[in-house]
Amino acid sequence: MRVALVNPTWHFDGSIYFGCREPHLPIELGCAKVLLERAGHEARIFDGHITGTPIARLAKQVAEFGPEMTVVTTAPTYLFWRCAPPELRVPREFLVALGNRGGVTIAVGPHGSVTPEPTLRKLGVDAVVRGESEEALVEIASGGRLAAIPGLALRDGPAVIVTGEPRMTQFTDLPPLAWPDEWVKAHHHHHHRFDIVPDGPGAEVEASRGCPYSCSFCAKLDYRDKYRRRELDPLLHEIDRLIAQGVVYFYFIDEIFLPQKPLLEALVSRQIPFGIQTRIDLWRPDMLDLLGEARCVSIEAGVESLTPEGRAALDKNCRMSTDDLAERLIYARRRVPFVQANLIKLADDDPALVAQWREKLQRAGVWANDPVPLYPYPSSPDYRRLWGAPDAHAWERAHEHYLMQFGSFSDIQDEHPRPLGELEAACERA
Repeated sequence: MRVALVNPTWHFDGSIYFGCREPHLPIELGCAKVLLERAGHEARIFDGHITGTPIARLAKQVAEFGPEMTVVTTAPTYLFWRCAPPELRVPREFLVALGNRGGVTIAVGPHGSVTPEPTLRKLGVDAVVRGESEEALVEIASGGRLAAIPGLALRDGPAVIVTGEPRMTQFTDLPPLAWPDEWVKAHHHHHHRFDIVPDGPGAEVEASRGCPYSCSFCAKLDYRDKYRRRELDPLLHEIDRLIAQGVVYFYFIDEIFLPQKPLLEALVSRQIPFGIQTRIDLWRPDMLDLLGEARCVSIEAGVESLTPEGRAALDKNCRMSTDDLAERLIYARRRVPFVQANLIKLADDDPALVAQWREKLQRAGVWANDPVPLYPYPSSPDYRRLWGAPDAHAWERAHEHYLMQFGSFSDIQDEHPRPLGELEAACERA
């Protein structure tokens, strides 16, 4: 089967979107492509974001490819499935422009994973995949009857059939991904790097998937949940291919980059700068030393709350004190050029304590952000504590709650978000 894998041309006007707005490699589509090709299918990725292609032209390019199946993602790369734009306007804009020229249409992403029926309705696709989509897409392309494939939602006349729980890809044996030279050359962005001005292409890679922790705010219950580590040889083959293409910086998109001595030792010999997101309480000083030797230049560390009570309320399962966390962050900063401590805005936070702690870390060279308001994504435990299982209005409910709860937002948002219904005005509703 001929399959078009589409990352639409994203725009974020009026969105609460917390993720980086620069283009990144569409990792989930790259994973699907390599598995589809291994199964004998012809697959091509069309990335409007990294190529800067207007949506109408992107739809024309897809139509000229003549796909029998078109897959569109509802979040800009796996890196941001946990903080996706709540609105579905961009994938819907692409699907409207494509019309009936794409064959069977499939949506993948966090929206269909947690709320399959409204996602199916808003986008007007033939089916959505719940959870990690790579293996399900191979089953669909290989001629499987949609209603018999687990983890889908599809139309049956006026009704919607949901064929099971969200999918989880094996992932551990994923072959090396390959990206076009022109995409790599165009990838000027170095994600979460602030120590220098980029002097060559950046890239994203994935060494592990999922997280062994269950923090209350983390939107991963319906996708990328169980922790799995990728086999080292194909990962290093993928990294070496990117180095040969001129990449001078990597960002590991792993939900939590855990200490991995064999990988870090392999990276020491390559001496290519890279960035990670992790929990600082999981790193011993000797492993932070090795992380620095491997040329990590950026650490984004989740601290979230400055009190043991706050961290317990967030189910952080953190055994270090606030002072110990600060000292470990400062130790990391002596070995890594940029270290960030992520904070979440909680109602019981003492603003004076937050300001004092931020100042202490900033004097030591660690950046602690202005606490970010918490968005109760439907795939987070927080949402389910507030309202129970997500229903057809889950995203609208979470969005309205967020807008009503906070009169001001964080230093990483430049504009006040608009209501979800206003952003999704172009989406069809049954």
